[in-house]
Amino acid sequence: MAFSADELRVLRRALAIALHPMPLSDEDVQDCLRLAGSVDEAVGEAGRLRAFLLADLARYRNALPGSVTGYLELLQDALAAGYDPRPDDLAALRALRGRPLAATLLERCQVLAERSVRARLAGRSPGLAAPGPRSRLLALPGGRAADREPDRPRTPAAPDSPRKPGDRPMPKPSEVFPPRRRPAPPPSEERAAG
Repeated sequence: MAFSADELRVLRRALAIALHPMPLSDEDVQDCLRLAGSVDEAVGEAGRLRAFLLADLARYRNALPGSVTGYLELLQDALAAGYDPRPDDLAALRALRGRPLAATLLERCQVLAERSVRARLAGRSPGLAAPGPRSRLLALPGGRAADREPDRPRTPAAPDSPRKPGDRPMPKPSEVFPPRRRPAPPPSEERAAG
């Protein structure tokens, strides 16, 4: 997650106020609430991107063996993002282990799957799970948001309902994951007839 210069300024000020409580001006309270809203939006967007990645991964896995290269690349991306490999992934990689990249990914996925099982047995929930709802920012010293009733969580709009002017449309998978370019084939050498 990246913050703009203004957001960093607000974050720095909020952290300083948290360490040394003092009354906040209305402008500071509004800046903090805007920053909290931006963070909530970024978390929601990350969840949507995660859902696209997992849906693409499942689609490529279901199209194996014809989609081997795309599947292995997507699996690498998902693992880098914290994906917890599923039994389907392990089975697919076992079937593809004749390829060096698939064999390497199989070893890595087996280690991750073992860690995941151990973590589940210990009561933790590992992997690329959707983030839980975050509580609203109400505990700012001197802030007015603590005096009023907490906002109710927004329910997602039904697909048929019209969008409000400020709503952003959900990105398409092609917008989130641009098409991968295939490497150019090496220049072929012409044989001299002799």
